[in-house]
Amino acid sequence: MTMQKIDFYNQAPGAIKILLDQEEYLKACFSDSAELGMALLELVKLRVSQVNQCAFCIDMHTKDAVAMGESPQRIYALSAWRDAPFFSNRERLALDWAESLTLNQDIDDDRMKALQDMWSDADIVNLTIAVNAINSWNRIARTFKPEVGGYQSPLQN
Repeated sequence: MTMQKIDFYNQAPGAIKILLDQEEYLKACFSDSAELGMALLELVKLRVSQVNQCAFCIDMHTKDAVAMGESPQRIYALSAWRDAPFFSNRERLALDWAESLTLNQDIDDDRMKALQDMWSDADIVNLTIAVNAINSWNRIARTFKPEVGGYQSPLQN
């Protein structure tokens, strides 16, 4: 039996608009924050997508990261970021936070203190919302299986 793919964009346009509006909010927050930045947002999106094994989102965020100037070496090493020397302490903390939330791990006081030592409360909230957002997109893409490989980054020159 062949499954007919559901066009989730057109079946729930109001809900998808909310998710897209959230993406615009996050883009503005990360662009405006000297402590967060768009490169960090793409690393987080890509790592969460790897953890969730979302092929569509891995393809998308790899292409977006490359278009933003991310090095292939760091992209290749992202799945083993703990052992790779290419990531800053700030990036490591964000990646640890992203994995912790994605894997529904307990949030202890030490982990929260480390976040508060690095970022403002607003930045921590926005980073958390970013992790939540990509987890949501991953689950939608894994459910409805959009074609992998056809994404063209709007960030390309």
